[in-house]
Amino acid sequence: MKRTTLSLIAGATALAAVTGFAALTAPDGTAAPEAKATTRLPVERAGLVCPVPSTSEVAETLYTSYTPTGTGTGTGTGTGAGSGAGKAEPPTALLRTAAGATPSGGTGKTGKTPKAAKAPATVTAPGKPVTAEADGASVPALTGSATGALAPGWTVQQTTVVPAGGARGLLGLGCGVPDTDFWFPAASTAKDRQDYVHLTNPDDTAAVADIELYGPEGLLKSQFTEGIPVPARSTVPVLLSTLTSEAGRKDVTVHVTTRSGRVGAAVAAADDKLGSDWIAPAADPASSAVLPGIPADATSVRLVAFAPGEEDADLKVQLVTASGTIVPAGADSLHVKSGMTAAADLPDLTRGAVGSLLLTPSDPKKPTPVVAALQVVRGKGANTEIAFIPATAAVSARATVADNRAKGSTLSLTAPGAEARVKVTASAGSAGGTPVSRTVTVKAGTTTVLTDLVPGGLKGSYALTVEPLSGGKVHAARTLALPEDGVPMFTVQTFVDDRGTVEVPSAHQDLGVLD
Repeated sequence: MKRTTLSLIAGATALAAVTGFAALTAPDGTAAPEAKATTRLPVERAGLVCPVPSTSEVAETLYTSYTPTGTGTGTGTGTGAGSGAGKAEPPTALLRTAAGATPSGGTGKTGKTPKAAKAPATVTAPGKPVTAEADGASVPALTGSATGALAPGWTVQQTTVVPAGGARGLLGLGCGVPDTDFWFPAASTAKDRQDYVHLTNPDDTAAVADIELYGPEGLLKSQFTEGIPVPARSTVPVLLSTLTSEAGRKDVTVHVTTRSGRVGAAVAAADDKLGSDWIAPAADPASSAVLPGIPADATSVRLVAFAPGEEDADLKVQLVTASGTIVPAGADSLHVKSGMTAAADLPDLTRGAVGSLLLTPSDPKKPTPVVAALQVVRGKGANTEIAFIPATAAVSARATVADNRAKGSTLSLTAPGAEARVKVTASAGSAGGTPVSRTVTVKAGTTTVLTDLVPGGLKGSYALTVEPLSGGKVHAARTLALPEDGVPMFTVQTFVDDRGTVEVPSAHQDLGVLD
């Protein structure tokens, strides 16, 4: 894969919205009734953080930055900052790892200062992706923001190919919004796994984070996990197996919270035999979960779930396929004890067809919140690759995955309840091409797969955007397959609502005649 001079995209600062409103009074000087109506307006500013992509000297990373056209869907009327001209501010490299952390994580000597990004590539207009490339192990974590018309729906995809070594694989991650609470099921402290949680602070003030690890017997005995300092504009990679004396656990749920400040968080998982990929944050705890986009040729699927509350969870396990919802043979349920991580292997799950896993309460009268993720393997023997699919919320307004290729991209749309209609748009290519859109009807209880929605005359990579139109909830995922030297390298990114609009109060004035 040919790479050019380091040119990086970015993102990070919180989503901010139009929040001003008028304070109105009645003719006699008394305050007007409090406004109850709300409207949705485009966000003014959007930010993302991208973690250090790899510690491998042979890593090749592609960043794709994209803002969809329009200001997103939603109720209400009005225009805001997102409807005018906008710009993507030049991204900033985080020029240091935090003291006491090496570039590869864990504790030790301070790592070398990565070189600053040169000639940052930024998205300049909605509807057209912009790409940038970077090589090697010195690529820093990134932070930046987009404003005005470029803010609503702005997304950055980080895709890294590591062709050899312990971290071999295709690693994909949608750069995330800084937050204060993250769940990562399907992590591990096993001897054949090297899992690092990356904590990235984009702000000018320090953050303080806590990390909790939960295994099959509950909370693991941990050290150095409370009050972890993440200095301003720094990144801290932490090797999970160094945090506990109970290392060697195959299935671990990681809970990251902050006491002060906010961070971007993601887990880089590398298996000595299976390959490597990112574990993205799972959806917030809920009594039901959808894990979309399991590849048709998956040779191994492992479900990992955690119940954070005080009640055990009994889950019904179902597979949502193109023809309907079925119960996997021999794996129709999963019992998850309170505060403990449970796992189940699902052999021969897909049987040659793309599907999505649906978890619901075995007893609808006893809903218990859980978090969940899948570990998915393609290939056999020495030619294997691993990826992770976290439970994901339904797309409420609009969601985008930015990096797609002419061959190798598979879009999965799942409607676990009622039939749904969605609009799917393939953007123009980063180097040329004409965008195309299609309205897709996803029947109730099925998964619809698209592999042929590609921009006309495509050059470069393109973005896929999903917008619900009517009907039930839709969950979506994109699988990117880039085989190399006989290894079926792949990564799966779920579609997370882009929060391109925000609900704000509507001003109200009563001009009626007073008695």
